[in-house]
Amino acid sequence: MRAKQIPSSLTRSKSQILLLFFSLSLILLSFLFFLFPPSDPAASSITHPYPHPRIPPQTSFVASLEHFLTHKALNHRSSDDTVRSLLQDDVRMFDDRKFAKEMDWVHGDPYYPLNFPIRVYVYQMPNKFTYNLLWLFRNTYRETSNLTSNGSPVHRLIEQHSIDYWLWADLIAPESERLLKNVVRVHRQEEADLFYVPFFTTISFFLLEKQQCKALYRVLVSTRIRVLSKCMRCLCRAYWVVQEALKWVTDQPAWKRSEGRDHIFPIHHPWSFKSVRRYVKNSIWLLPDMDSTGNWYKPGQVSLEKDLILPYVPNVDLCDAKCVSESESKRTILLFFRGRLKRNAGGKVRSKLVTELAGAKDVVIEEGTSGDQGKAAAQKGMRRSIFCLSPAGDTPSSARLFDAIVSGCIPVIVSDELELPFEGILDYRKIAIFVSSTDAVQPGWLLPFLKGISSTQIREMRRNLVEFSRHFMYSSPAQPLGPEDLVWRMMGGKLVNIKLHTRRSQRVVKESRSVCTCDCRSGNNTTSSTLSGQSLSG
Repeated sequence: MRAKQIPSSLTRSKSQILLLFFSLSLILLSFLFFLFPPSDPAASSITHPYPHPRIPPQTSFVASLEHFLTHKALNHRSSDDTVRSLLQDDVRMFDDRKFAKEMDWVHGDPYYPLNFPIRVYVYQMPNKFTYNLLWLFRNTYRETSNLTSNGSPVHRLIEQHSIDYWLWADLIAPESERLLKNVVRVHRQEEADLFYVPFFTTISFFLLEKQQCKALYRVLVSTRIRVLSKCMRCLCRAYWVVQEALKWVTDQPAWKRSEGRDHIFPIHHPWSFKSVRRYVKNSIWLLPDMDSTGNWYKPGQVSLEKDLILPYVPNVDLCDAKCVSESESKRTILLFFRGRLKRNAGGKVRSKLVTELAGAKDVVIEEGTSGDQGKAAAQKGMRRSIFCLSPAGDTPSSARLFDAIVSGCIPVIVSDELELPFEGILDYRKIAIFVSSTDAVQPGWLLPFLKGISSTQIREMRRNLVEFSRHFMYSSPAQPLGPEDLVWRMMGGKLVNIKLHTRRSQRVVKESRSVCTCDCRSGNNTTSSTLSGQSLSG
């Protein structure tokens, strides 16, 4: 039986109707999409548990701290990890729990101990070591603009070395507010790779040990015995705060298990925590540099194997890509420096450079001043200059290096023993000129050398400065590729050695252990020499 044929005109009519129906449906869907757009995934804690990327990060220490203390600190838990009594069995039981957890990782993760994210336990120390010190700075920073003995404003020094605040604030923030993927906070000590000690060593040093007794010292000169007892009480208070913090940490079972090898201390100012450093020399120190002269760190206390170099917090505002582009035609100064012209120890090269460069054309060398006017003058000078001189200070490093980087001014580094932050990741040759102290002070050498650098290379280095600036801007929330992020990327490379030395320390017979004082290690010297004549730095 033949199938009944449908007229072609009817088929075309049905096709047209279907086509019209689909067209109207698409128009209706587009209209509904326009009226009711999908919710922003950044606003949903389920689909995207991180802050909206368009929210600008806060880079001001004072502003970030104000927000932290007035909005977040009031809700913190009052309990802490204080150890009331510690028995040897406590350490053994903790070690057993730690061993069991590590075996789970060994069998469950084919890449362990090379693993990310890094698991960090943040100690909950009593408030007097953490929140109270932050409140002390917050309530007095406008009154602490008086200068230290070397002429630096106290509050600015605390801001320069505030790495302890930025790292801690990120670690304890709720996961819904964090952007970093390479580190997580754990709440069980046996699950931790590392232990962070949130004692604010710089604030403690300047606002307890230095500032509270400074006026008393002045009075002591004139009245002597009359105020001696009061001043001694003040000194003892500052001393005992550090001693108490040390005892609190070293009482922890996790500390006794590893002798502190997996514990992180922010000791970013070279004077901070100085009276007790010998008791924590096995720990990981977060430092501004590694002075090898012995003036700031004793032999055997610091090494690149265990410690980490972190950048200073810049004193000046960031000059972003637009700022650098607009300032390019205004950079008429060849070489700029504003700061203390005379320093101690390794910084003596400054006075020699001043003698050599004084009065040279297109060169600005001037003594720095404190306060907002000094900051504004430094920022203006750097944004008008092609090169910024970065000589050693009292230690090999100087905050001025990072001021130059974020200002789009190519640093000229004259510091033969300088160690740089995150050098395992960043190549500073792309953004800075390295000159040995010997060459820099030779009569008539430095300026012709700088003038000989091509405009093409200068433009390329300035573009690189724009890209590199993000690595030196601390912020809240901490940003990917920011300094907080690079800290943990660098720390990941240390974990295997930390675990190795921890296990070794647990089984080596104490009397048989050879003690390395590390005083045979050479510094990071930038003078030219053959590879065969150099020894590897620790």
